[in-house]
Amino acid sequence: DLKTGAVHPVVVRHPRTGRRLLYVNPAFTMHIVGRTRADSLPLLHKLYAAATAPENVGRVEWRPGTVAIWDNRTTWHLAMNDYHGHAREMHRIT
Repeated sequence: DLKTGAVHPVVVRHPRTGRRLLYVNPAFTMHIVGRTRADSLPLLHKLYAAATAPENVGRVEWRPGTVAIWDNRTTWHLAMNDYHGHAREMHRIT
């Protein structure tokens, strides 16, 4: 609700491609408007499971000189700390 934070649709359209995108994530989505948290969780968990299913996950194998670019509107980014002993350099562009 508006007193506790932002309200967003569950699905939005990409501004360039028109494709539908999930606009929820487990870190910030509390519930679906019009439903209690308890009533929202089964559907939210199903959406999160679909988003993280192996066929929807990409993984970068870092090597010297590797560059990765992604569209934050369509991607959940999770930085794995798998580069022990190496510096991670990231530049955000918009």
